[in-house]
Amino acid sequence: MRGCLVVAALAVAVPAQAGRAMLDLPAGRLGDAVLALGRQSGTSIVVGDQRLWARRVPAVRGRMSTREALDRLAAAAKAEVVMAGPVGWRLVARAPRVDAVRVRRPRPVPATAPVAQGADIVVTGSKRDVALRDFAGQVALLDGVDLALGGAGGTEAILARLASVSSTHLGAGRNKLFIRGIADSSFTGPTQTTVGQYFGDLRLNYNAPDPDLRLYDIASVEVLEGPQGTLYGAGSLGGIIRTVPNAPEMGAVSASIAGGLSATWHGDPGADLGATLNLPLGERVTLRVVGYGVSEGGYIDNPALARRNVNRTRIGGGRAALRLDAGNGWSVDLGAIGQWTKGDDSQYADRDAPSLGRGALTRSSAIVQGFSADYAMGQAVVSGAIGGVRVKSSTGIVGQALTERYDATMPGGDARVFAQRNATTLIANETRAWRPMRHGFGWVVGGSFTHNRTRLSRSLGPIDSPAPVTGVTNSIDEATLYGEGSVQLVRGLTATAGARVTRASLAGTGEDIAPARLESVAVARARVTADRIETSVLPTASLIAAVLPKVSLYGRYQQGFRPGGLAIESDFVRRFENDRVATLESGVRYGLAGADTAYLSASVSHTVWKDIQADFIDATGLPSTANIGDGRIWTFSASGGWKPVAGLTLDAGFTYNDSRVTEPSAALFVALARMSQVPNIARYAGRLGADYRREIGRDLELRVYGWARYVGRSRLGVGPVLGEEQGDYLDTALTARVGRPSLGVTLGITNLTDSVGNRFALGTPFQLGNGQITPQRPRTIRIGLDAAF
Repeated sequence: MRGCLVVAALAVAVPAQAGRAMLDLPAGRLGDAVLALGRQSGTSIVVGDQRLWARRVPAVRGRMSTREALDRLAAAAKAEVVMAGPVGWRLVARAPRVDAVRVRRPRPVPATAPVAQGADIVVTGSKRDVALRDFAGQVALLDGVDLALGGAGGTEAILARLASVSSTHLGAGRNKLFIRGIADSSFTGPTQTTVGQYFGDLRLNYNAPDPDLRLYDIASVEVLEGPQGTLYGAGSLGGIIRTVPNAPEMGAVSASIAGGLSATWHGDPGADLGATLNLPLGERVTLRVVGYGVSEGGYIDNPALARRNVNRTRIGGGRAALRLDAGNGWSVDLGAIGQWTKGDDSQYADRDAPSLGRGALTRSSAIVQGFSADYAMGQAVVSGAIGGVRVKSSTGIVGQALTERYDATMPGGDARVFAQRNATTLIANETRAWRPMRHGFGWVVGGSFTHNRTRLSRSLGPIDSPAPVTGVTNSIDEATLYGEGSVQLVRGLTATAGARVTRASLAGTGEDIAPARLESVAVARARVTADRIETSVLPTASLIAAVLPKVSLYGRYQQGFRPGGLAIESDFVRRFENDRVATLESGVRYGLAGADTAYLSASVSHTVWKDIQADFIDATGLPSTANIGDGRIWTFSASGGWKPVAGLTLDAGFTYNDSRVTEPSAALFVALARMSQVPNIARYAGRLGADYRREIGRDLELRVYGWARYVGRSRLGVGPVLGEEQGDYLDTALTARVGRPSLGVTLGITNLTDSVGNRFALGTPFQLGNGQITPQRPRTIRIGLDAAF
């Protein structure tokens, strides 16, 4: 994680008390300025606190000593400079002030403390603080400040920066995410997700959609390509996305606010506003709160109901975190998250709708297809160290509910509505101990318990009196033990191995079963019930070799799985089995982002997927779940960047997926014979980005960031009914910010070409084949203001 970057630009080992030199440090984040100082002075500088990394500092220029430059940066960032041996310095957060005179200062780092060599970016998602240069796998580290540039978005801000992550596009709080070509279906049903989403150390969801939390006050986002079964267990087949919030800052009163107004071509205007407050409640306790509200203007017209711009979406939410410094390196964090999303109507259109150049997008629906997505989490985290071993225990409880309405009107018939509610409760704890890599050895051991219960209830019929139809309740209790260790076999060659043992108790039952089916269900109950116990063992092994000073080669083997459960087909409830993936991956890494002028990471992987869980359309037109067979996926992904001149960074990413259902199940063999591609995954996807920064006045900086992302063709689902094509579109954006660290103005434009595209070929499952598309949001301009105090 960039916030825990250790800068050690020791091109020449010079004393920390070196003489004066001409220095040129850019305005912006403290971490970027420290990187530049380390390179220019040849001095090792350690930034050991993630909270310092993103603090804003002015430019520092002129002839001065390293200590003088550090003092200026530290004063602006509310930090302190501490010597770290004879050739280095350490920046630490300024200690809280007890009164106007007395200040509690941190203990200085002993002169004998080791100073890291090279720029170490730590992958906290490894659960044992593995340096990126020693991590065998594809990982993307996104800075929270960059993600919030031009307004804090949700998951789409992550998609815009990565080619390897994809999503469905039903709407905020309704989508499923996919990584590395491992996708199961387009619908949110009883199956567990293929991507594990985490907020800090706690899982956000289990078999519910992406809550699409707004990325306000975020330190970083880590994306680890999967599978990640050994460390993260069930539901991490494709990988994990880990969001790291900014932690409460002890002894510092600070606040920030950011907002903007937007205008959408052929649509309604929008607005967004977010604020953060960091407030010490004493010497050892600090509260940090975040609140925000977003209104995104609609742009779809429904002439059948004589309504314009029907699909406005409103999002409100916030977070609160309370940190207690318990002393002796221990801390207790209590937190809460809440977000509420309401969509006035669905965001799909008719394929033959007029282009944006001739008017608004249209859709003729007999009913309003609104939705709501509510999310709440409470959490408690205790962390500290016992000797050289670090310990963390995290406990959380999650409540998530998604309510959706679909137009189920048959041609020539009266208006009908299909309503679905997915209510999920998740309780989870993980406790782990780890020893970071030292003297050629590091390890992590842990245990976890997860309880998840999901009830899927449905109704179908006339708008004013829909009748209940068959639903299902699934629950799981999962207990796990895992461990992983690394050993440096020889200098530059590290081997890692580990395993996870999971014992899962599954239960399920049908809900609102039609009376005519009760007798047959009772007779078949022993066959249908999901009550059972499953034990899974997920091994992993990897090898990484530093073959050149900046070049590493690695190979990795990893497994992942998802438990089974109950699904609905027509009026029946039946069981589906667990599925499992095994991936063999090899890759190369050159340089590190943020530390080197050029960097590149690439990998190729082969995945075998057994008993794929996927959704399809049953005889009644409703989505159902089944094991559709076995498959295989070849994936190539690459990302890199280059700084050709000072102030300019170019980056790019590309992914190729070749996926096939190789052995379809007997029930779906005929349907799959003509259409065997794994759903929702484009064969090609890529992106380009450019980030330019330039000082234009005293403490003023101009930053311009633009990107373009292409998503290739894919299919909605498996079989002829879900065989609609989608994708093959280009998304673009450009954002400019002018200001100083404490105050700035932004101007942003999305969808520069005002193209329509088709992000997702589903609006309602009852009218498939009628040319449904989910277009890109039309060209939108946003003007924003941000301030920090």
